Amino acid sequence: MLQERLPADVCSRVSRSTIVFVVMFENFTAIDRWTKKQVHCVYQAMIVAIATRHADAVDIKFLVDGRKVWVALPHPAWAEYKKSTGKVITDSLAVEIAGHYLKSALESGEGGGREMYSLTVAETLAHLEAVVVEMCIRSVDSIHC
Repeated sequence: MLQERLPADVCSRVSRSTIVFVVMFENFTAIDRWTKKQVHCVYQAMIVAIATRHADAVDIKFLVDGRKVWVALPHPAWAEYKKSTGKVITDSLAVEIAGHYLKSALESGEGGGREMYSLTVAETLAHLEAVVVEMCIRSVDSIHC
């Protein structure tokens, strides 16, 4: 389970049924690995992509210095997360997961300016875990972390 893998001193009091977090990846900056320039990333939209691309995913759109970039999170990640933790991935949490991935991709040079990034279930859950850990580290709300 995700909660069991979190460092005890970081999120020792996270509720088993709810994740409350600080918004970190709806509006952020990153340093592009190749250009060494700071880019501004802003969340813009979320679309369930079953009909859009005949994919079983949720597409999350960001503007990266005004350029459209989509991050596709696979629907099976929602079921896997619910099954393993009893918690749900909310729309807000999905945006945080996608934003965390996008920042990582930009800073590592992955994708080289692609317009669409598609994550696997494992990648989605790994970025979810990273978001929760980072939220607990940054949080000043001792009730939840």
